[in-house]
Amino acid sequence: MEFGFTTAAYVVAAVLFILSLGGLSGQESAKRAVWYGIVGMALAVFATLIGPGAGLWWLSVPLIAAGGIIGYQLASKVEMTQMPELVAGMHALVGLAAVFVGYNAHFEIGNAAVAVAAGGDAVKDLGNFGQLLAKKSSVELGILLVELSLGVWIGAVTFTGSIIAYGKLSGKVTSKATKLPGGHMLNAAAAAISLLCLIWYLNTGGIVPLLILTAAALFIGYHLIMGIGGADMPVVVSMLNSYSGWAAAAIGFSLGNDLLIVVGALVGSSGAILSYIMCKAMNRSFISVILGGFGGTTGPAMEVEGEQIAIEADGVAQALDEADSVIIIPGYGMAVAQAQQNVAELTRRLRAKGKNVRFAIHPVAGRLPGHMNVLLAEAKVPYDIVMEMDEINEDFPDTDVAIVIGSNDIVNPAAQEDPNSPIAGMPVLECWKAKQVFVSKRGQGTGYSGIENPLFFKENTRMFYGDAKDSIAKLLTMID
Repeated sequence: MEFGFTTAAYVVAAVLFILSLGGLSGQESAKRAVWYGIVGMALAVFATLIGPGAGLWWLSVPLIAAGGIIGYQLASKVEMTQMPELVAGMHALVGLAAVFVGYNAHFEIGNAAVAVAAGGDAVKDLGNFGQLLAKKSSVELGILLVELSLGVWIGAVTFTGSIIAYGKLSGKVTSKATKLPGGHMLNAAAAAISLLCLIWYLNTGGIVPLLILTAAALFIGYHLIMGIGGADMPVVVSMLNSYSGWAAAAIGFSLGNDLLIVVGALVGSSGAILSYIMCKAMNRSFISVILGGFGGTTGPAMEVEGEQIAIEADGVAQALDEADSVIIIPGYGMAVAQAQQNVAELTRRLRAKGKNVRFAIHPVAGRLPGHMNVLLAEAKVPYDIVMEMDEINEDFPDTDVAIVIGSNDIVNPAAQEDPNSPIAGMPVLECWKAKQVFVSKRGQGTGYSGIENPLFFKENTRMFYGDAKDSIAKLLTMID
């Protein structure tokens, strides 16, 4: 009865997770989709606690409660600008969990082997998982060793990779692409060592090859992500999301948990698809992303000529008053300044005056997939005026005013004009084709990625310096 209920609950939970992923594809259904995921996870945890192998409630329940409280506290305090860091941290925990589960399975296999050799009631003294292991044939145990090795390896890569991603996103680690002497050869050597240790482990079942395999995987995760530049961190977050999913699937195979396999495959495949879409949006090779081999240059960057011309709020207000069509391009600077509410109010006032106001969203705007969409939805900007890059890019030549708020790489003409630029070939929002461009920016720096932007020096561009929230607030006082 318990096993039947658990299986049925897992099926329902899996359906809810699929509905959750499907609902997250649209802003209108995203909130409902989140609740599908919450209910599915609650059902899955409850079914696991009362299902076959249930036990240690005195430990499981307090740990789940403590995890829930800590998660709630973190989510409540973390600002939207820190969400990419939070996501990277969560991926690190998933990877570490995969490593722990893999080692636990290794020790349980050893205990089961000892119990089988001892005979008698020794097998009955094992836990539920140990008793299942004792019934497996040598071939089944060999498959299990492969599964747990993969789980440990993927989990270790995800763990250190996510830690480095967190460091880059929080500014604790340099955002530049950095590799140790030897570059990709070190990664290849570590991968070869991992494969040899896998063969060694399958033949001996000893702890030493598993430890060496883990160390090699930890190094690969560290070195792969260190070799990726800051401009590409949104892709990294998505890629690590995929890794954590495959790690969870490997855990599911090791534990014989069907729901973990399904959920891990959903997360892994959806993360991989999103990474591919983002790589396409950035004109990157998906394989080079996986290998951590992009973010560098092929030669000296093109010299930028001219000067950045500043403008005050009254000049921007006058241009907006005379404009019929306005496109707003939000970026990470808007998130840092928490300017989305002011931007939404500016949009409402301009639309009330009969002006056509829309938002242009680049696939990798911000430092997390969908970062800008979430901010604008939070500020209650209508969904129908938030346009993707491919939908709006051709409209810039007919646009009177383009307002760039805290963006750099996604509006950088060097992607099209400079073959030696780190972002050469990357599709960008061609806002410089608008009649007037106003860039809201704190100062004259190059931003997080460190890439100079010729847009700031073009004749039709004016720099609206200052904190984005304060700058837009000044505009609001001049627009009825």
